[in-house]
Amino acid sequence: MSYAIRIHQTGGPEVLKWEEVDLPAPAAGEVMIRQSAVGLNYIDIYQRDGLYPIPIPGGLGVEGAGVIEAVGAGVTGFKPGDRVAYAGAVGAYAEVRNVPAASVLALPDGVSEEDAAATLLKGMTVQFLIRRTYAVGAGDTVLFHAAAGGVGLLACQWLSALGARVIGTVSSPEKAALAKANGCDETINYREENIVERVRDLTDGAGVPVVYDSVGKDTFETSLDCLLPRGMLVSYGNTTGPVDGVNIGVLAAKGSLYVTRPVLGAYIGTRAELEATAADLFAMMEAGKVKASIGQRYALKDAAKAQADLAAGKTVGATILRP
Repeated sequence: MSYAIRIHQTGGPEVLKWEEVDLPAPAAGEVMIRQSAVGLNYIDIYQRDGLYPIPIPGGLGVEGAGVIEAVGAGVTGFKPGDRVAYAGAVGAYAEVRNVPAASVLALPDGVSEEDAAATLLKGMTVQFLIRRTYAVGAGDTVLFHAAAGGVGLLACQWLSALGARVIGTVSSPEKAALAKANGCDETINYREENIVERVRDLTDGAGVPVVYDSVGKDTFETSLDCLLPRGMLVSYGNTTGPVDGVNIGVLAAKGSLYVTRPVLGAYIGTRAELEATAADLFAMMEAGKVKASIGQRYALKDAAKAQADLAAGKTVGATILRP
């Protein structure tokens, strides 16, 4: 027997329940992982409140790392004792769990389990955003919203390593300092400054070629107004709610702009894509160019408080849940 966080209905943090579960042996194609760290992500909140439907009753969370305890029939390439991580398999809020081997990645020696749990989902997100959705190059100036968040800090590091100039939005002087310490060149405190005016000032009135926006509804128009003609808005999250009711003609009026709403799953749809994306991230981590920015740790049984703090903007960087 082991313990896991489960939900029996959607709702606020109070629906998260710490329960004893009976875990069967891994089925064919699965591996059993005793987890040492679980990553906290906004998608977990979306699962809890019903924005992203998941089977109920059941577990939630999509990212973790640990050591394989057993393998199911037909599994090749993994064995008990292997250090592994995964991202995308629902049910991560557990001490021990079974995961499809197709979702699991072996960890290189230079990447710890805790760092993997803190960075795999966010780091692969950064990889597809800045290397494939819009391929940022040296000398490019980018605007990255929530620069002091879990994805933002990894993005600032990676973008800096690419030679890009990074403008990041933050909500406090403390978060501005953190973003700058992780490679952000200029910060905009959106509680005190006008984002569009500051971006125009910092780019001599031109705007930026790309904006990465995980905020959603509250920043959509602002992000469009920060773009230069034919620029791209990469909207990859909705912490303030989904963007809807958009008049596509606005894109023409504001300079023949592009808008895309990518998701990680479309970029790691095959095993080869998953391995290549993770390998790029792990290589950056082993080279010291991308480092896990773990701002806080909670016991897994306290996941409700962790989610509440994340939603309230009280966290910085990545958050780890410890089984």
